[in-house]
Amino acid sequence: MRPRNLALALGMAAALVAGCAADEERAVGDPVTRAEAEVLADVLQRNHQRGGADFVVTAPYGDDVLLTLTGEIDFRNSAARAVAVTSFADDRPDQRATLVFTAEDVWFGDVAGAPGWLRRPVVTDDGDGPPRLLDVVVELLMNLTARTGDDPAAFLAGDHTWEGQRSIDGRLTTLFGLQEGRRVAVVASDDLLAQFVTPLPESDVEVTVTLADHGRRRIDLPPDAGTTEAAGSADVLARLGL
Repeated sequence: MRPRNLALALGMAAALVAGCAADEERAVGDPVTRAEAEVLADVLQRNHQRGGADFVVTAPYGDDVLLTLTGEIDFRNSAARAVAVTSFADDRPDQRATLVFTAEDVWFGDVAGAPGWLRRPVVTDDGDGPPRLLDVVVELLMNLTARTGDDPAAFLAGDHTWEGQRSIDGRLTTLFGLQEGRRVAVVASDDLLAQFVTPLPESDVEVTVTLADHGRRRIDLPPDAGTTEAAGSADVLARLGL
């Protein structure tokens, strides 16, 4: 090896060793650094810049029912489509439906006993008891984007912590703890949001959103022709747990 190449190799090795030593000295629960605060401040803006992503959402209803949404979202135009599966701990079969939703409305397709699409508004706070879990999930997904970044200083104040690293769907991610028990995982290679976990207020439910394959998406909303307001089919949707 030529002297110059050897010097470069030794310098790189020293840097790697120093980096490993620094990681080993860091403890889970340590406050985020300034650089990490800047990453967190821009993570929702990066979703908007990339345009969209594939997603999987899991949300349990207590101990015996699980709602899973698998689909794709257009962050720029606030629209998404997904397959919703309601799974039960007892012998009941899974219930499935095709969903298309915006921040204002959700359409249900492929519902047994209902022709075409059923549509109802998204309601998360009508003052009449807790909101539907699906509506909370829709609102959560629609809020995972921002046209501008946040102030990094907001992440240097309060309870924002480094929680180590782990692999999510084959991607190395850095984990951060946020306020009110929320957690995020950011892809180490490109600072994109890989996962967001949040407990729901006044409940034991914890919703997990996993994102992948960020990029532009186009979501076509169902046409008015062939769409029926869901108010007249509440019993059909109730069987789905939606």
